[in-house]
Amino acid sequence: MKISAGELNRATLARQFLLEREALDAVEGTLRIVAIQAQHPASPYLALWNRLVSFDPGELDAAFAAGQVVKGTLLRLTLHAVHVDDHAPWHLAMQPTMRSRLTQARSGGLPPEEVHKLVPRLQDFLAEPRGNTEIEDWLSSHPGVVGKDVWWCLRCFVPMLHVPTGGPWSFGQRPAYVATDAAPYSVEQSDAALETLVWRYLTGFGPASIADIAQFTSVQRTRTRAAVEALRSRLLIFEGPDGKDLYDVPDAPLPSADTPAPPRLMPMWDSTLLAYDDRTRIVPAEYKTVVTRTNGDVLPTLLIDGHVAGVWRPVAEGIEATAFRPLPRTVWKALETEAASLLAFLADRDPGVYTRYGRWWSTLPAAETRVLAG
Repeated sequence: MKISAGELNRATLARQFLLEREALDAVEGTLRIVAIQAQHPASPYLALWNRLVSFDPGELDAAFAAGQVVKGTLLRLTLHAVHVDDHAPWHLAMQPTMRSRLTQARSGGLPPEEVHKLVPRLQDFLAEPRGNTEIEDWLSSHPGVVGKDVWWCLRCFVPMLHVPTGGPWSFGQRPAYVATDAAPYSVEQSDAALETLVWRYLTGFGPASIADIAQFTSVQRTRTRAAVEALRSRLLIFEGPDGKDLYDVPDAPLPSADTPAPPRLMPMWDSTLLAYDDRTRIVPAEYKTVVTRTNGDVLPTLLIDGHVAGVWRPVAEGIEATAFRPLPRTVWKALETEAASLLAFLADRDPGVYTRYGRWWSTLPAAETRVLAG
């Protein structure tokens, strides 16, 4: 079966609730959209605001507090908010990638086998929430250990979660960590868990290639290919626009390419912008280096007809929207409506969200800019 670029775009938008907001709570919404980038504490909240009907941020506060939605280092070794049922298998699936960062050079000269010996003791120490400085001091109390260096390695693969610390978005600038219950690591268990991760990825972002899956997870392509092969009998296989095989789960949404896609004000690092090796499904090639900066920052974007067409940021007068191409009057009107809703959403939380990233606006290409005051 062949599938067009337009159909792939709409498949992603449908599964990410970007064709139409869904009437779900924060826990079910997180489960359904699969993975929410959480490098900035506000981004999971804005991701759900874009996707759920009348989203109440207090629901996500409560879900984090109750451990129904959890935050930890997972895909691409970056912070994600996921449904609690996804965390353990995904963390196990990621272990080979996570452990690859542990080298003697990166751990202050301590051999990897000595670092691994610290893991069970660290997990005991993290039975209650601990901050970075406290953990580094504890590690430094062990002979020959430079706490800061070893902690940098350990926090990539020790089974643990970020603990809500308050603030407008549940997590502040000073993280705290607590250990999770985890089965002993083995290659066989990790490979089986990777099959679970691949299946879940496809439910939220399919159809997709092996390269797409490997890119989004930072799992080696050989392992990714093996997981796909193990699942092959249960998967649908499409021929993509470039002739390559794309894999998908049965019965997932596949809207037509002409399905209307309303404008959206997407958060920083939204997963739809990062989910593919070929990001032109969502991000036009000419805008890739504009919205993804040299240090990896992914700016808050305007999603127009399912594709990135500009960026936005809060300013004193409202939401400043910068379009990289001319937009119809009807689109600007729809963005005005979205901006009014966003301003109301941010008002009691953080009206200046993402302000610290304002330096990137000085390097934007010539474009039309409007302040949407709502």
